[in-house]
Amino acid sequence: MKLDRRSTLALALGGLAMPTLAQAQGTAGWRPTRPVRLIVAAAPGGSNDILARIIAEPASQILGQPVVIENRAGAGSVIGSEAAARAPADGYTLLINSSLATVPAVVANVPYDTLGDFDGVAVAGFSPHLLVVNPAVQVRTAQELLALLRANPGRLNYSSAGPGSGPHIGGLVLMARMNVEAETVHYRGGGPSVAALVSGEAQFGTPTMASAIGQVRGGALRALAVLAEERSPALPDVPSAPQAGMPGVIHEEFFPIVAPKRTPSAALAALGDAFRLAIQQSAARVNEMTGVAPRAGFESSAQVMALVRDGIETNTRLLRAAGVQPE
Repeated sequence: MKLDRRSTLALALGGLAMPTLAQAQGTAGWRPTRPVRLIVAAAPGGSNDILARIIAEPASQILGQPVVIENRAGAGSVIGSEAAARAPADGYTLLINSSLATVPAVVANVPYDTLGDFDGVAVAGFSPHLLVVNPAVQVRTAQELLALLRANPGRLNYSSAGPGSGPHIGGLVLMARMNVEAETVHYRGGGPSVAALVSGEAQFGTPTMASAIGQVRGGALRALAVLAEERSPALPDVPSAPQAGMPGVIHEEFFPIVAPKRTPSAALAALGDAFRLAIQQSAARVNEMTGVAPRAGFESSAQVMALVRDGIETNTRLLRAAGVQPE
């Protein structure tokens, strides 16, 4: 029996731990009495922003208070993350930032302690990055792009979402593993970096699936590969990295939601229950719009932060192997 994309996602979600509505509505003993601020450490239009806005709607209903999105872009997500780390630890400020585990690998003096200044709340989902080009670039496959880059070292512009961002690291991994060169151009977030690709200001990039899937489906960008071991149900016609002849060019992002360290345990538990339920209620819509999907195994604060720690270690190892040192 052949399953369509929605059926496949539904079966995957069946294995996830599903908090009850009663759990999410405050059996942990804490309920917000004013709006909860969710800081997005990136500009509007990127993957973090899109995902946050989709999840905020059901989370607001579950919590009984608005979840207000606040975009704090800049310095490769450092500005927004620092604002969250310095906010009062009272349950009314949260952060979503898929670069939380990449920044320590590329920034020498991070003004906060990624593992010491945050408590985990939930993981909004996982998604591979894409290898895309502006349609004006006369290539149809990843191998054709690699040949073009080798014939013109350093002459094509690569679009990054900022130093330390997932698209930045994706480009570094691609160039190091495939032995090609390009001019990296940093933009203030995923939205602006994808806009640069669409306009032709940059010729290629490895944006998040969430920030670029609409442009790929609409024809404004051409996807050459999904940077994962397998094809994505969200873009079934796009080859995986191994299928595209790029084994080892695997780059995935995840979206941790965290709170300032020492947020009261009751608030942390209630927020975690609420956001996990909101994520699962939104899962089909999120996957259809962004290619992001939740996974089981992140039901506690410690599990969320362990994922961040592992991400820091993996990114650091990959970048050092590519010869990239923190700046």
